Amino acid sequence: MKKLTLSVLILLFMLTLTACLPGDGSYTASTPAGFFSGIWHGWLAPLSMLLGFIRGGYRIYEVNNTGLLYDLGFYIAIIGGFGGFSLFRGKKKDK
Repeated sequence: MKKLTLSVLILLFMLTLTACLPGDGSYTASTPAGFFSGIWHGWLAPLSMLLGFIRGGYRIYEVNNTGLLYDLGFYIAIIGGFGGFSLFRGKKKDK
């Protein structure tokens, strides 16, 4: 029962995050995405890519952005998020 409840909560959380995906129309040329949006979109990149494979029309990167600052935030989130997993892997012990 705990696994089912946790699975449903994770699914609902992921569906909530889809409202914040890049390319949702909230950013325009006059109001581009900035540094913090880049960080957020970097964290959501795996979800964006998965939805792009399943349904199409989703992108992992916001086209209307401020340039260097958005890119910096996006790459910090990508590298920090995926590189951080290596800290939690078990280290092999030499026998």
